[in-house]
Amino acid sequence: KVRATHPDCSVVLYFQEQEAECLEIIRSESQTPAPPRPPGQQGCLTEWDGVSCWAAVPVGQSRAVACPDILHVFKKSEALIWRNCTESGWSFPSLPYYNACELEAIGSNNNTEAKASYFVTMKVLYTCGYSTSLAALFLAIGIFSCFRKLHCTRNSIHIHFFTSFILRGAAVFIKDAVLFSDESIDHCTMSTVNCKAAIAFFQYSVLANFYWLLVEGMYLQTLLLLTFTSDKRYIWWYILIGWGIPMLTVCIWVVTRLQYDNHGCWDDYTSLYWWVIKAPILLAIFVNFLIFLNVTRMLAQKIRSPDISKNYKQQYMRLTKSTLLLIPLFGVHYVVFALFPEHIGVDARLYFELVLGSYQGFLVALLYCFLNGEVQAEVKRNWGKWQLSMESNVFNLVTQDFTA
Repeated sequence: KVRATHPDCSVVLYFQEQEAECLEIIRSESQTPAPPRPPGQQGCLTEWDGVSCWAAVPVGQSRAVACPDILHVFKKSEALIWRNCTESGWSFPSLPYYNACELEAIGSNNNTEAKASYFVTMKVLYTCGYSTSLAALFLAIGIFSCFRKLHCTRNSIHIHFFTSFILRGAAVFIKDAVLFSDESIDHCTMSTVNCKAAIAFFQYSVLANFYWLLVEGMYLQTLLLLTFTSDKRYIWWYILIGWGIPMLTVCIWVVTRLQYDNHGCWDDYTSLYWWVIKAPILLAIFVNFLIFLNVTRMLAQKIRSPDISKNYKQQYMRLTKSTLLLIPLFGVHYVVFALFPEHIGVDARLYFELVLGSYQGFLVALLYCFLNGEVQAEVKRNWGKWQLSMESNVFNLVTQDFTA
């Protein structure tokens, strides 16, 4: 099985594995004494020609190999490449590789340049997106922290949720800096502690992101069940779920990779061990979907109930609109892509996860903070107090000058 994140790396790793196997055969043959043969009939030794491994054969015999079997890179071909063993050694291939083996999509310089331009554009877009999100999230956290009337369990959970998005944006920038800062490095075979740590931190931030969204859904359901009573005692359970479960999952994943699959930079999503990360995320999305359905049902009952005051109904609606919008918005695309192999829909996957995903933090800050009526009222109230204070200070200065 070829383990890589990109077809180009698939090719590199495939040939490296084949070469390593062939060199091991050559090494074992050199250590095993061959039976004596007449001069001129020693045969051809095992040879690696850069593409295929040609097993040893006696003089006068031939050997045939098929095209490299790399899925979604080379087209299926029935053609065989033959080589004869002569007294002077291996002959040239009877059918050259470039005639027998054809790539799925034959690249050109223009396509290569277009692909490079495409990835540069993608990087600019998601860099702008994450920068915008980080600025909005820091501002939102500042607003929730500065105004005393906004200090409550609900907004504390929002701050943790914002922090998970900040970590996710920072993790993307750190990963880019570690993996792609030096163009001379072979990314297909790079296996350093720094790059593995960057990938592990990135996976933790993604997990925390989904689990704090789960906490938002759980808190909303708790509010509807408890009718805004004694919700503070659950805050440590929420913190344990939001930060603790992702930490435990990533630790298990790191130990598993170190023990059983410690190759490359751990960014190969074709590995079976990737399910250690993917399964908890899918579980969080599934539970959130159940919460989505349950909250919708409970909300319909609460709004129809004559026992609920108008003020409580407004609080229900304000938090519910934000949370119910985010649950399907953040989960649907992940579930869709999780059901397909990694090589399918690569462009769409990159667009959703990098470009649109980079603006999710801005959307969260917008829904939970900037468009929140309670936050707007508090900001306006403090802005008005600041203006009155400034006008009072100016008046005092003027009167002091006049009396002097």
